[in-house]
Amino acid sequence: MSRPPQRGRFVTFEGIDGAGKSTHIAPIADHLRARGLTVVVTREPGGTELADGLRHWLLTHEMSPRTEALLAFGARSDHVERVIRPALAAGYWVLCDRFTDSTFAYQGSGRELGDEAIATLAHWTLDGFGPDRTYWFALDPAVAASRRQAARASDRFEREREAFFQRVDRCYAALAAAEPQRIRRIDAGLAPERIAAILCADLDDWCARLVPEPGSGTPDWTDERD
Repeated sequence: MSRPPQRGRFVTFEGIDGAGKSTHIAPIADHLRARGLTVVVTREPGGTELADGLRHWLLTHEMSPRTEALLAFGARSDHVERVIRPALAAGYWVLCDRFTDSTFAYQGSGRELGDEAIATLAHWTLDGFGPDRTYWFALDPAVAASRRQAARASDRFEREREAFFQRVDRCYAALAAAEPQRIRRIDAGLAPERIAAILCADLDDWCARLVPEPGSGTPDWTDERD
C-alpha cells in the first residue's frame, strides 16, 4: 500500500513595503525545486479569484481599519482553504508573500486596532494555522520609502506617513522577539546577492534537519531541533 505524502512546509516572507522581500521569492522557489521539492508560490492578499478581488479593494479603496482587517482575513480564509492547505497536504512547499504577521503589523499596529482584535480574528478564521518559518526583511522605514518612490506608483498603504511604517516596523520586531524559532530576521539593507545566500543557507540547513520517516526514504516534515 502506498504511503500518503507527508505534509509540506509553509514559508512566509514579511516586511514593510519597499524592503525587497518579493524580489527574493522566485529565486528561493527555484533553489528549493533544485532540491527536488515541489513548490507553490503565492501572495496575500490574493491567491484565489475571491482573494484577488478583495486585494484590489484593499489597495485602492478607502475604508475603516476594521473593514481592512475583516477583508484581509476573509481573503486569507479562502486562500488557506483553497490553495495553501491542499498544497501542504500534497507534500508541497508553499512560499507566501505576506500572511497573518502582516495583519498584526499593518492593521493591528499601523492602524492601531491592537493585537487582541487581530488575534481574535486569526483564531476564528484560521484556528491556529500559520507558517512554519517566516523571513522578516527588516529595513529602516525611511530607506524603504525611498525605494518605493524610485520603483513604482504607490498604492494607498504605501502612501502612508512614516509614523505609520514606524509602528509597523516596531510590531515586526516584537513578533520576531516573541517567536525567534519561527521568524528569521533578514537585514534588508544588504546586497541582494548576500540576502539570497543567507536565505539559501538557512533553508538548506533546515532541509538537512528534516527527520526521515523510518523505512520510507522520504522526509517527514518534523525538525529535530526547531
